[in-house]
Amino acid sequence: MVDISQAAQAYLSELLGKQEDGCGIRMFVAQPGTPHAETCIAYCRPGEQQDDDSPVEYDGFTAWFEARSEAYLVDAVVDFQEDRMGGQLTIKAPNARVPSVDENSPLEDRINYVLYNEINPGLAAHGGQVTLVDVVDESTAVLQFGGGCQGCAAVDITLKQSVERSLIEQIPELTAIRDATDHTFTDNAYYR
Repeated sequence: MVDISQAAQAYLSELLGKQEDGCGIRMFVAQPGTPHAETCIAYCRPGEQQDDDSPVEYDGFTAWFEARSEAYLVDAVVDFQEDRMGGQLTIKAPNARVPSVDENSPLEDRINYVLYNEINPGLAAHGGQVTLVDVVDESTAVLQFGGGCQGCAAVDITLKQSVERSLIEQIPELTAIRDATDHTFTDNAYYR
């Protein structure tokens, strides 16, 4: 799944040797399948791994891979290059931003897919966008508007007529949409 070069393994092993015994790494993709996807490596102290994480033993440490991120970590490469400043760990994950959703994908991934591929291109015409903040009560999407949509006088219409309708039609598990945006800030609003 993830190719961690020998140089990166040596570097990570050295870093982890300065931590508590049994400390490994955990690799995951934040906001997978979206233009904002970010591939992350974090310390993983004993007991911090998730139940569905996949452990892989490397030379001197264990790497835990988040189950939800596995499809996005295919063909990922972690490398370390020494330089005058000491060196740099690099992560290349070519599939991190590629939408990879189906009916069995996590609810958050399916919501993000609809937002980034169907709703945001329309909002971009007015300089706006909408992002998923959280899913609460297992069926309510909490969204945040930005750009030209933040503080826009037409945001209620956009939320009900476009965003909510599209999301609930395409993702039947959703029962409600909640707007968490502070609309008192109107400097970039498309309609005032």
